[in-house]
Amino acid sequence: MPAERVLCVWCPDWPVVAARATRPEWRTVPLAVVARTGGRTCVVAASAEARAEGVVPGLRRREAEARCPGLVVRDADPGAEARAFEAVARAVETVTPRMVLERPGRLGFPTRGPSRYFGGDAALAERVGGLVAAAGVPDARVGVADGGFAARLAARVAAPGGAHLVGPGGSPAFLADWPVTVLDVPDLPGLPDLLGRLGLRTLGAFAALPAPAVLARFGAVGARAHRDASGTEDHATALAPVPPDLVETAELDPPATRVDEAAFAAKGLADRLLGRLESLGLSCAQVAVEIETADGEHLVRHWRHDGGCTPAALVGRVRWQLEGWITGRAEIGEEAFVAGGITVLRLRPEQVAPATGRQLGLWGGDAGARDRADRALARVQGLLGHDAVVTACPAGGRTPAERVRWIPWGDARPAPDPGPPWPGTVPGPAPARVFVPGVPAELHDPAGRPVAVTGRGEATGRPGWLACPVLPGGGGPVRDWAGPWIHDVRWWDRTGRRRRALWHVVVADPAAASDVASDVASHAASHAASHAAVACLVGIEGGRVVVEALYD
Repeated sequence: MPAERVLCVWCPDWPVVAARATRPEWRTVPLAVVARTGGRTCVVAASAEARAEGVVPGLRRREAEARCPGLVVRDADPGAEARAFEAVARAVETVTPRMVLERPGRLGFPTRGPSRYFGGDAALAERVGGLVAAAGVPDARVGVADGGFAARLAARVAAPGGAHLVGPGGSPAFLADWPVTVLDVPDLPGLPDLLGRLGLRTLGAFAALPAPAVLARFGAVGARAHRDASGTEDHATALAPVPPDLVETAELDPPATRVDEAAFAAKGLADRLLGRLESLGLSCAQVAVEIETADGEHLVRHWRHDGGCTPAALVGRVRWQLEGWITGRAEIGEEAFVAGGITVLRLRPEQVAPATGRQLGLWGGDAGARDRADRALARVQGLLGHDAVVTACPAGGRTPAERVRWIPWGDARPAPDPGPPWPGTVPGPAPARVFVPGVPAELHDPAGRPVAVTGRGEATGRPGWLACPVLPGGGGPVRDWAGPWIHDVRWWDRTGRRRRALWHVVVADPAAASDVASDVASHAASHAASHAAVACLVGIEGGRVVVEALYD
């Protein structure tokens, strides 16, 4: 289905912008920012003057200096870049609270609410561009499209200080002509090069491949890249709150007024958070950094890290954010954004998912066995369809069937639902076998009359006999029961309302206790049938009786 509409703000060559903010004399000279990657010192950003001389990202430092003899070279400073970008984040924050920082120089947010408020995507993009320009970045670019990937590319083709909008449903056509080298796949960095060697040089050619074939060949990571290239989103997953024990909080007394004080507490929080996630076999791609100040101010920033947060990445982002809040942009004469000290620091994980390769699954700790099983199941999906191979995932609900969601193999699994039991939940223990849909059955009282439930939730008789094909011998006398429990689901919706009654019923084998039907309360009959009894969950809805589950 179409992806969610997303607005992306991109500030090209942000390391250069941040460096020039600290040194005004660099604003008119060729400037390049370098960083050490892969054992080499390469250019990561270059000014317009340097690009005019042929200096582009990816060049080695010596080659860049050879192309531009007057080039000024500065080492990358992620902390300074994040501090400088805080002014842009605070400007965009006035439009929406759902803003997510991807890295210094780029952020995004869903447009659904803000777009309606400001009169459409065009008006929203114009307002955001004006706010960013007022924050001191007039060359920032804005892109709006279906999905974050398409929005980032839309921002890349926008004019400096302008916006590029891709209409609803237009992302597949917009993406089709882009080269596969624009794919950002941290977990599979060699994918774009491999696609090019296979003759798939554009996103459109990659998107034209059948999704099951891509899943079988490249796994779940390749399937996600294929969905990005197609302009579609992942299968919808249930939204679940983060378990409270995964939220790490530190109270600072006295309040922290320096970055090193807050950063020391943040490191302890980050270590505990990631340790807890690792022990549960989980990872998170997004973390909310929250602080409360002595002046009563509450600030939140959402940082995203593709591929899951590592300890170094999480601590680095937390420190960047603390520097932006505490010191602000003091290096260029502006006041700090946080006037008082920090009294509470909190890290809240978001988008929690199983950590691939960290937790033991069905195949134990053998990574090779898991890879072989993954390929085999992916081939089955290629033959039968993506939704034909599924795994169970716990979810919220009242009945055993509702408390399980089936996730296609290879798709991201949502975090376990940590919430309390739903009102009206069928009491435990959990059944061993659940039927979806329920198996038709017949429930009679000891006199042979059908048992029903009135509108007031009262049974017309006590259960005496249950007949169903899934029961031993096709059914038998009812030895014991509990209920009925009335479920009036979605009573406010005329089309989706469901009203039903549920029973716990224990059925004895008629061959072992033929006299139970005449006296279900008989202790002797109960003792005679105890070895052959089976417990089940029976539902009555609209006069129809079904067996929904069997217990051990």
